[in-house]
Amino acid sequence: MSRPGMVLEVDERTPPLLVHAGESVHLQQFPLGTRVVYPPDSLPGVGDVDAAIHTALESPHDSPPLRELLWPGMRLTIAFDDISVPLPPMRPPDVRQRVIEAVLEQAAAIGVDDVELISAIALHRRMTPEEMKAVVGERVFRSFWPERLRNHDAEDPNGLAYLGQTDHGEAVEINRRAAESDLLVYVNVTYVAMNGGHKSVPVGLASYRSLQPHHNVGVVRHSAFNDPPQSAMHHSYQRMGAVVADHVRVFTVETTVNNDPFPEQLGFLNKREWEWGVGDQARYLALRRANALAPTAVRHKVWQATRAPYQITGVNAGATDPVHERTLATLYRQQLTEVDGQSDVLIFGLPYLCPYNVDSIMNPILVMCLGLGYFFNMYRNRPLVRQGGALIMFHPVPWEFHQVHHPSYVDFFEEVLAETTDPAQIESKFEAQYATDPWYVHLYRNSHAYHGVHPFYMWYWGAKALSHLSEVIVVGGDRRSCARMGFRSASTFNDALEMAADSVGHSPSLTYLHNPPLSMGEVR
Repeated sequence: MSRPGMVLEVDERTPPLLVHAGESVHLQQFPLGTRVVYPPDSLPGVGDVDAAIHTALESPHDSPPLRELLWPGMRLTIAFDDISVPLPPMRPPDVRQRVIEAVLEQAAAIGVDDVELISAIALHRRMTPEEMKAVVGERVFRSFWPERLRNHDAEDPNGLAYLGQTDHGEAVEINRRAAESDLLVYVNVTYVAMNGGHKSVPVGLASYRSLQPHHNVGVVRHSAFNDPPQSAMHHSYQRMGAVVADHVRVFTVETTVNNDPFPEQLGFLNKREWEWGVGDQARYLALRRANALAPTAVRHKVWQATRAPYQITGVNAGATDPVHERTLATLYRQQLTEVDGQSDVLIFGLPYLCPYNVDSIMNPILVMCLGLGYFFNMYRNRPLVRQGGALIMFHPVPWEFHQVHHPSYVDFFEEVLAETTDPAQIESKFEAQYATDPWYVHLYRNSHAYHGVHPFYMWYWGAKALSHLSEVIVVGGDRRSCARMGFRSASTFNDALEMAADSVGHSPSLTYLHNPPLSMGEVR
């Protein structure tokens, strides 16, 4: 049985603790009394993954077996999560490949000929052929690309189907091929609790018009992303999912991975510091030296090439709600740690990777989204930091952008944030202009650019944290980048504590949310 999560209180015997800071890691000594939140041990894998997939398809939850939903002459569409999950990307074979191959084998045996596969990218950038092949595998790629394996296009007027409105007036518009299919199989990797469930189809296959009702400042401020019962956003997903279900039968397949994201040569990153052996210490020192010597472009390439040796911890199939309920239970078992009360200051390091810079660059807006949108929200019940508290995070925040992937981010950072950082003002004054700009639409549809509105959503993700916190301080952050976003930059952690004293006093309570592996506080 794996060990549960723990909250360590730093004392005189506590060694320096690992902190991520972009493409660098270092050991940081924390003040006495700092609470450190560690997740439970990673769950064991299922053993025989193909057997687990077969069992899930044959014995689904609240649904007939997949083979009973298939017949000759039917229209079958398989949609799947894009490269934004899991992080780092999975070492081949990807579990989505294994599920898709199992579904296709059953369909072929029954004589289903009309089959298409769609990457559910929503407003993310189009996956390249190489990225597509890495997810679905060589055999599926050669058989279906490009006519019957493609990226969803949220701006294709002929490729979208309007299904109606929810009882809250939310427009539901999804990919036409999916909507007009006899069966839609959605293949998912749920990496954190904010993903999966009814988010998959109504978001991944949606248009901008259909995303707008829940991707906005008002909804985000009333959402606990990793605690669906307390999330206005998840309630919207459920309402939209009900409308989708009135038009097309959805057979959901959700998979979960364990919490050991780094391969053996970086395995010390998966461990608690006092468990490091001599080899772990040597690998840490080698990594530090290599990072210090390598040019920026080389560091980018090496870190982005990291592939995770995940084990599969669960495969569930059938109706969306019972499937996702089991998925969340698995995730919480390896991420949740009980924490007694809130702190004055929340601390965490930010890694080199988020869902939106795979094979790309972590620009300052993505740093904001990862820190204030994702890591701040790694809790259930209530945030780890009190209302009016401070956030200290570690990242260099370079003023750096990927010109192909993030063109609207450049303009957002240099034009919009130069005028205001208030999410509500940004939404009301600038969103429509960026969302409908013909050049951004062209780049989204024909290049590999995120949709023009995407940086707005990343900024909105931090809206709840911005209204909750009195101070955001970035240790090691580029001063110009931080100032543009309304944050303060500190040279050292001790300097950051001194700066935070303006809002939380000189003897604040501190909580360090340790990562990796991913941890989530269940705050009592």
